[in-house]
Amino acid sequence: MGEETVENRGLDGASQGLGGHSLAKLSLAALGVVYGDIGTSPLYALRECFHGEYGIAVTADNVFGVLSLMFWALIIIVTIKYLTFILKADNQGEGGVIALTALVRPGVLKRTRARWFLVVVGVFAASLLYGDGMITPAISVMSAVEGMKFFTPLFKPLVIPATIVILGALFLLQSRGTAGVGALFGPVVLFWFTIIALLGLVEIIRHPQVLAAVAPWYGLEFLGRNQLHGFLVLGAVFLVVTGAETLYADLGHFGRGPIRLTWLFLVLPALLLNYFGQGALLISRPEVSEHPFYGLVPSWAMMPMVLLATTATIIASQAVITGAFSLTRQAIQLGYLPRLTVVHTSARHMGQIYVPQVNWILMVCTIGLVVGFRSSSKLAAAYGVAVTSTMLVSTILFYVVAREKWGWSRLAAGFLMGVFLLVDFTFFSANVSKIMHGAWFPLVIGGIVFTLMTTWRRGREILAGQLRSLTLTLPEFQETIKVSSPSRVSGQAVFLTGNPEVAPAALVNNLKHNKILHSEIALLHFIAEEIPRVPMEKKVSVDKLGSGFYKVIARFGFMEDPNIALVLTLMREQGLDFTLENTSFFLGHEQIVPGKRLAMSVWRSKLFAFLSHSAQEAATYFNVPGDQVIEVGVRLEL
Repeated sequence: MGEETVENRGLDGASQGLGGHSLAKLSLAALGVVYGDIGTSPLYALRECFHGEYGIAVTADNVFGVLSLMFWALIIIVTIKYLTFILKADNQGEGGVIALTALVRPGVLKRTRARWFLVVVGVFAASLLYGDGMITPAISVMSAVEGMKFFTPLFKPLVIPATIVILGALFLLQSRGTAGVGALFGPVVLFWFTIIALLGLVEIIRHPQVLAAVAPWYGLEFLGRNQLHGFLVLGAVFLVVTGAETLYADLGHFGRGPIRLTWLFLVLPALLLNYFGQGALLISRPEVSEHPFYGLVPSWAMMPMVLLATTATIIASQAVITGAFSLTRQAIQLGYLPRLTVVHTSARHMGQIYVPQVNWILMVCTIGLVVGFRSSSKLAAAYGVAVTSTMLVSTILFYVVAREKWGWSRLAAGFLMGVFLLVDFTFFSANVSKIMHGAWFPLVIGGIVFTLMTTWRRGREILAGQLRSLTLTLPEFQETIKVSSPSRVSGQAVFLTGNPEVAPAALVNNLKHNKILHSEIALLHFIAEEIPRVPMEKKVSVDKLGSGFYKVIARFGFMEDPNIALVLTLMREQGLDFTLENTSFFLGHEQIVPGKRLAMSVWRSKLFAFLSHSAQEAATYFNVPGDQVIEVGVRLEL
């Protein structure tokens, strides 16, 4: 979900077949998108362990214990779980919880109830990412800007206003796209990792004994010694791995190779050097626990460092925002959200999109979080529950893919899932304690989005059932026109239909009222496949029905935008010569009214009606020329 994409995606993602130079270039581009979130965690992660809601005393033993837990969290969750295993569970090169959920939908699992449950939890996990997308920009930018008050206390009152201005400008600029500055993201983040690594290295050289904290027993001793308090600190330790889901979600844009390369040879070493440097500083100067990251920075470099940190957090926020846009488009294509306006902001990179409705909601909520929580430390208390929940779901879905798609044995898949679930659930349990301190917010956002998604999906299923009962099958319809022999006028017409096996209601009503038919009629049905992209040669199929009728099936993946012009071009390649300029397009306009027997509760029916009115018009969504569209009303009960 980011700023650089490539078009030749294969089973190994975007990096398939790349040479050394291209791999290095793609790895640099991946830095600014994939690792922005996890790369800015040093600004607040260690601080929260000693100065946050459940901050523990700054002692040498506690510092060693926290560093050990952080080290092994990065190794087990990011390096082993995500980079080694989860990244293999791609959906034709694409990653992310939506793509993973699509893998376990019909055709993968044998038991319907189990399939339904997994799809539901997958959709809920995707919903939680919207809450994460609101908190990440707020906490990242605010934690960077807070460095101003360490330059001089006079800047302290400016932290919140400056954060709001930066975030407001970031969201306002989304409609312009980021193609112009996207090329700078990689080099800036590369510079960021280099600087934070050097800052940490300087302090480690002064206190090299801190490196002993890589031993796992320091972490175990910490938990045993501090018991409940130590367990609660795990909620802050988890902050070092927030952003791990981004590694997986950005698989389709960069591929496994660049993501793994940049992590192992740059990001992981830089993060460890900085965290251990902060730990060494805390051992020698416990009083800097309020912000150990800026404690590493010499006074003469404080303001440049604040500016660099702010820039890095803006880049991290940009990646999260574009990720929310991409997630929304996937949900629309898979039928979980109504058609929303999706604007392509780059002619070269198909991954750069802008969804206005989502952008404004994110902006209002993100700025609201800054105003409401007023410090990055309080925001950190709200961070973690949503992310750990998504990680738990990813582990479960990975087990299903390993068993059903790859043929792993129950023992092998179960053992790996057991290890990952143990780690994920431990962090999840520690983060649950944050619910009363603000973690309720992302859960509420996730619940709202989940309700919207399931309501829309269920409502469309109910209406589709009604349409089937109100119209005729295609053979039945053709029999009726043989008997009635309606007038045929020279011309071409395309009727969009939600069910290719029945006559569209728009066709039936048009014949009923106008008593005429075009000489050539194509019944066009779009299918959103549960794969990212459909090969061009498989996108369109044409079936000749006789009497001038044709059934056309157009298939698009959940990372593609349906396009009527492309469909007509592919139809001509199969001998059906419909031209865009000379074709009339008929669409059914649904009028939803309350039914005598409600298929959904009243509030859900009203919510569905609201979503329907908010949806983008089908003609606009499918890129149909507006002056060639004829809408025919259809009355449906819900």
